Amino acid sequence: MNLDAIRRKTTRFAIGLMSGSSCDGVDAALVRIKGTGKGLHMKLIRFETFPYSANFQARLLAPKMDAQEVCTLNFELGERFAEASQEMLKVATEELCEVDFIASHGHTVAHVPPRGNDKMGTLQIGEPAIIAERTGLPVVSDFRPRDMAAGGQGAPLVPYADWVLFARDDRTVACLNIGGIANITVVTPSFDEILAFDTGPGNMAIDGAMRLLTRGAQQMDKDGSAAARGDVIDEFLEFLLDHPYFGRVPPKSTGREEFGAEVYLRDALAARKDHTLDDHIATVTTAVAYSIIRAFNRFVQPQYDVSRLIVSGGGAMNQTLMRYLKQGLPNIKVRSSDEYGIPHHAREAIAFAILGNETICGTPANVPKATGARHPVILGKITPN
Repeated sequence: MNLDAIRRKTTRFAIGLMSGSSCDGVDAALVRIKGTGKGLHMKLIRFETFPYSANFQARLLAPKMDAQEVCTLNFELGERFAEASQEMLKVATEELCEVDFIASHGHTVAHVPPRGNDKMGTLQIGEPAIIAERTGLPVVSDFRPRDMAAGGQGAPLVPYADWVLFARDDRTVACLNIGGIANITVVTPSFDEILAFDTGPGNMAIDGAMRLLTRGAQQMDKDGSAAARGDVIDEFLEFLLDHPYFGRVPPKSTGREEFGAEVYLRDALAARKDHTLDDHIATVTTAVAYSIIRAFNRFVQPQYDVSRLIVSGGGAMNQTLMRYLKQGLPNIKVRSSDEYGIPHHAREAIAFAILGNETICGTPANVPKATGARHPVILGKITPN
């Protein structure tokens, strides 16, 4: 089926693919989409995660890659994305639906947003040509560069999907996604009033601290149990919250270049060997929570009457982090996106399926107020089948 025929369809089925900065695996969402723009309606049919091997995860997490490694990883990751797509196509067959296209965010190996100089760029790998070749379907990918070409940060991009999923005429809500990086979207009734930005580190810092402290034996603080046992190291917390990113005003975005464990944590952790692992993890978790709370109080609360905070991403399962957020925002109802029919771990894969639909339909899907772009643009590139 050609792209014109897909555009003309009333209902489209898509697979959204995402590899987050935590490098856990390929997240894949099979969705049904009707319409485009404000009239778009989405239903999640199935979500699956296809984990990476420990060795492949370590390669993706490497703080430095040469050109040859980026080149080969691009193709290897493309194969993994294709394998995930093929498994989701089997699900589609079981569900009696025919997939029209695949939308792949890929995996970000570098994101350098503009900061008043000429140095900027973004690079996502996971070769879309391989996905298209293996599945026989058109693939939408490479969503960030067009927003950056229009003067934007290229991130965050999920606010458009947040608006599609959560906008109501009678209320304003905030959507918080705690993935590797934490980002917040203030979903207002009016599209032009949406505010969104990266608050700073999320699981990237907590997981990274656990990997460094255990020399790779443990990859994460499951349920926040280590943080719950530890005591906060005050001087370490002060150091973590002194990062210059927290003082910048939106529009702003960040990534591994500023908050990767090797950059943000390694030297500071090495200087505090007299404290326990639990104390370190408690401190890093507190820093993540404080950075979110402070960003909310500084940039959101003064401008918007927010009724609730809807949390998604892997951080929604960290009970200690969630408890800190509720304590720090006592006047806001903090809820998991699961309560609204959006599984916490599926939000980003769903978001890119929505963005891919808008690319196919020719509908601009950036949020200029969030990214700083000069005007709305159609995101993404299409690799035909």
